[in-house]
Order: sequence, then structure tokens, then C-alpha cells
Amino acid sequence: MEFVLRRWKEEDAASIQSYANHEKIAANLRNVFPYPYPPGAAAQYIRSCIEQEGDGQVTRAIAVDGTAVGSIGVFFGSDVYEKSAELGYWLGEPFWNQGIMSEAVVKMCRYVFSKYNIERIFAEPFAGNAASRRVLEKAGFSLEGILKNSIYKNGVLQDSCMYALTRR
Repeated sequence: MEFVLRRWKEEDAASIQSYANHEKIAANLRNVFPYPYPPGAAAQYIRSCIEQEGDGQVTRAIAVDGTAVGSIGVFFGSDVYEKSAELGYWLGEPFWNQGIMSEAVVKMCRYVFSKYNIERIFAEPFAGNAASRRVLEKAGFSLEGILKNSIYKNGVLQDSCMYALTRR
């Protein structure tokens, strides 16, 4: 399926509000991404992405036919982690299993490596999130390890995985 990564627009809030309000998406993300997704949360998120662009982060809307259907971002480390950045992403359920996210990850990482002085991009999917792990593997990330009992989500202790892609 055709998609583009583009900068956020305030008018993306309605579609993101709709796609983000999904229990299956929130189940595999940090608690900062709630379910139910409260009214106004998408507009607030988009405003923060626009305001903070290039200042410690690069975020993009994943758009299909002009409509924002997901998000991808790279968040830069600081101090001794200044050459590292964390990748985060989600996609509306109607667009799952179509190769969009793997390609979006590749495009985003290429962009960040070409524009910023970053040597390593990492992601920490929940160990049980096989789809996200496949996305990273298809995009060239390597599994560096399993972090035992590192996540506490919805009353359940879970493992997470450390995946990384380096510039070289």
C-alpha cells in the first residue's frame, strides 16, 4: 500500500484521534499512550510534535491517501547517549500487515542517519509483540537482548526486547 511520511499538520487530529483510540494499539505501547484515547489527546500530541521538531526529536505522520493513519518518531538521547536515539511507532489497525510500518521504519532511519549525528537507533518492543519485532527485523534491526520483567503494563509483568540499527 502506498503511504508517505510527512510533517504533522493540526488538521491530522481528527483522523489520529480515531485511529489511536484502539485497545490493541495501546496494549503494546507505554502508558503515555492510553486507552481509551481521551478527547483532545491527538491535537495535543500533534502540537507537541510540531513545536519540538528537530529539538530532540523527529516525528512524522504516516499518511495514506492524504490521511494520517499512524505515527513514527525518533527521540534523541542526551549526555553519554547523545549518539543514540529511540524509535517509536504505531499504525491504525486497518493498515496492519501491509508492509507499511517496515518500510516507514527504513525510511525514517535513513532520514535520521543522513541528517543528524546519530550512530545508533534502538527500539524496545514488548517481547510478546511479534508483529513489532518482525517490523524491526525486516527493517534491518538486530536483536541485542531480552530484558526480563522490564515492563509492567495493565497489571502484568512482561519482558521487552532491545533491537538496534547502527549507522555502519
